Amino acid sequence: MRETYHELKVTPSAEFELFQDFLMTVFQDTIEIGKKSLILRSEDPLDEIAWGAKSFAEALSEKFGRRINVQTQLSEKRNEDWVAKYREAIRPVEIGEFYLHPSWESPLCGKTNITIDPALAFGSGHHETTAGCLAAIGKRVKKGQTLLDVGCGSGVLGIAASMLGATVDACDTDPLAVENAKKNFEINGCAPRNIWLGSVGGTKGCYDVVVANIVADVLRMIAGDLKRRAKNDGILILSGILDSKEDFIEEAFGDLELLETIAMNEWRTKIYRKNKEKNGG
Repeated sequence: MRETYHELKVTPSAEFELFQDFLMTVFQDTIEIGKKSLILRSEDPLDEIAWGAKSFAEALSEKFGRRINVQTQLSEKRNEDWVAKYREAIRPVEIGEFYLHPSWESPLCGKTNITIDPALAFGSGHHETTAGCLAAIGKRVKKGQTLLDVGCGSGVLGIAASMLGATVDACDTDPLAVENAKKNFEINGCAPRNIWLGSVGGTKGCYDVVVANIVADVLRMIAGDLKRRAKNDGILILSGILDSKEDFIEEAFGDLELLETIAMNEWRTKIYRKNKEKNGG
């Protein structure tokens, strides 16, 4: 562990949700979401992301025809301070039958316990998008089914499905996430059938359940691939969707049957069925 880490505080004057969506696309680690600011932390320099936030503000200003400003504050801090505060802040979380806890906390009797130390990859159960997916998996995934986790992050969604008896394939475009997911599967005594660096195009198989917790723009971009990977009468669980992007997603997946929308604050998790008759078999 390095002695210091880098911190970037991004404070936009308007369009907070669009900045949040943008930063979640370009930054793979966890982002702290405050009332007015977004805070990123990494052992690597964050200068390029700060520059990207300013360029994004310029693009938004041009698009909306009004000035949108953003303040970026870069700093370097001692790592042990961050780790100590981090351990104090990360508490166990209970979502349906699942109990997610860091390795320094005890499991809970009567629950499906998942050990996750959310250090590098997004997906600890504390964010509404991960929690929404876990709630959907707990209700929809059955023993013996196959599941594809697109953008697996920490691997927590695939681990939850494995503990329910599903056969899991997973992928992520971030090599750190893939390695972190492999370790988390091992810690929890299970393993994916296949895990690869890349996206949904890395498989030709069809699955009973396809899960993608990414961001709305990427979900729409790969909508066709996600649908093709679902079996007839298969389920798609989609998250990373801000309420302002809900119509945007429904346009892209409107040929599927919407079974349920899970709302958690401003975030939405949407569950669709690939209906055989509606999709032409």
